[in-house]
Amino acid sequence: MDHNHVMNDIRRMLQGAEPPLTTECCIYKVPFDIRRLNHDAYTPKVVSIGPFHHGSPMLQNMERHKLIYCNEFLQRAGGTTLDLDSFVSRIEQAEPDIRRCYSDIIHLSPEELVKVVLVDCTFIFELFWRHFYGDWSKDDTLLWKPWLTTNIRLDLLLLENQIPFSILEDLFNHSGVGKVHSFLDLTFDYFGYYNSSHLTPHNVKIEHFTDLLRVFYLKPLESLPFTKGRTNESMIQLKSATELVDAGVKFDVNTKSNCAMDLRFSGKKVLEIPMLRVEDWTETLFRNMMALEQCHYPDEAYFTDYIAVLDFLINTSRDVDVLVEKGILVNWLGDADSVASLFNGLWKNITHVNFSEHYYTLCRDLDLFCIDPLHKMKATLWRDYGRTPWQAAASIAGFLLLILSLIQTVCSILQVVPK
Repeated sequence: MDHNHVMNDIRRMLQGAEPPLTTECCIYKVPFDIRRLNHDAYTPKVVSIGPFHHGSPMLQNMERHKLIYCNEFLQRAGGTTLDLDSFVSRIEQAEPDIRRCYSDIIHLSPEELVKVVLVDCTFIFELFWRHFYGDWSKDDTLLWKPWLTTNIRLDLLLLENQIPFSILEDLFNHSGVGKVHSFLDLTFDYFGYYNSSHLTPHNVKIEHFTDLLRVFYLKPLESLPFTKGRTNESMIQLKSATELVDAGVKFDVNTKSNCAMDLRFSGKKVLEIPMLRVEDWTETLFRNMMALEQCHYPDEAYFTDYIAVLDFLINTSRDVDVLVEKGILVNWLGDADSVASLFNGLWKNITHVNFSEHYYTLCRDLDLFCIDPLHKMKATLWRDYGRTPWQAAASIAGFLLLILSLIQTVCSILQVVPK
């Protein structure tokens, strides 16, 4: 064994050692224990963006369309300040920074990564531009297919299928086409279907499109005490929706808030929950937001907290039926069992280091309410004797009849008892 040769190899290895994650990292491979529960939820179906899924045989059909859009955008921008050489030079300068934004080693040469970023960014620019301005052409015949349009939009929201937003924004600004509307304006327009809280782009900062989806859920909470603190206390296991109803809790739709996560329990036995529409792609979107929080926001996992509460509330199809009946869930899956399975599976293999104080207090108050025997007795009487007006009337009539019978019996006894 050549000792000097071994020592030199070891020194070279140590000199090349770098931390696996940097402060710039914001795009992650989904952890294996989470990904294996539903591989398809994290894997693009029609279009790859960024280096993680580049070259996948399943996604090659879209490569031609990406090149067409790349060419169209470069021609569109060519009349302003852009030429291909300056665009490529800008990406080359940013290539080391782009590489540091990814959690895993990128097995592409600098030249290959520049090409991937060029094509993918310009494809996104042209797609968003045409959507914003309705500027479609004969080249879009295939992309007009509803199933493909939906899948492209969903693929662009997957955590592993991202390019840093700062790079997209910088290149779009460099192209010179964004003089009237910013790239963030175009982004909000393209993903407008998921913007149920009706946010505006003002003062919004995001890492990438998956982060934007999370912002759609969390941004309205900044005006509420919801995000003011977290607790290291163990989570209080909340009873299911059916059990809460049996204990006297009433469910109602929270129409006062435009935030889906704004759950409230007033203490007057009413749990208010904003309406949630459960669709075919709900699981995919929810899983990717939770994966992002696991990797990037472990101490601010507010969306994961929200899913934990829903997981407690929904155990069986009966719980789903309770929430559907109250208008809290809109079930577009059709099958209540499918909805129950969806929520029961989301929180598996999730690591929780702390919990929202707001949700912790809500769960604690609900638990205290449920263990009060008076509340349960009232709920049982109401369920058994007053669920409908006719049932209530019959119960009251029966109770009056019982009282009258008791009075009659007492009077009869008094008549026969000697004075």
